Amino acid sequence: MAEHDPLPPSSRLLHWLVATLMLGLAGVGLYMSRSEAWALYPWHKSLGVIALLLIAVRLVQRLRLGLPGPVQPTSPAMQRAARWAHGTLLALTLLMPLSGMVFSGASGHGFGVFGLTLVPHQDDPAKPGEVLPYNATLAELGHQAHHWLGYLLLLLVTLHVLAALKHHFIDRDSTLLRMLGRKKG
Repeated sequence: MAEHDPLPPSSRLLHWLVATLMLGLAGVGLYMSRSEAWALYPWHKSLGVIALLLIAVRLVQRLRLGLPGPVQPTSPAMQRAARWAHGTLLALTLLMPLSGMVFSGASGHGFGVFGLTLVPHQDDPAKPGEVLPYNATLAELGHQAHHWLGYLLLLLVTLHVLAALKHHFIDRDSTLLRMLGRKKG
């Protein structure tokens, strides 16, 4: 893609919607896990399902359109690194809500979207007030994946932001401007 070619508005919109949702969900997730803010879990789960739908649309669009090319010539190694980073970011944004759904669903806590149940909560009939897991092993696998993939996602997002700032302030190219829908002027 040439320096002056903008990205399609739908690509930019999906990028910023997914980025905002994922960062918000990560922040709320970290807060919830540290403070036991149980009231936030239904919101977190609902927004996670919505994020998954947007990420699926973004994935289809990325597969259809491909990764935008660099705005200026760069080495093949840097192009491979950029493709790997973007592909990994997209994969992690997909795996985060999926692993959360596996964790919540398999643990018996269930999940849904703002009151619409997708996987029901399962009370333990032998222990009133407790939850009966559908599959404790799968729930633990989902929990561990959600936890560690979340930290990996935050690390890659940080590197992604730093790379965008490097493009803007050091390389002085239009990579960041292109994602903002602006032209270098």
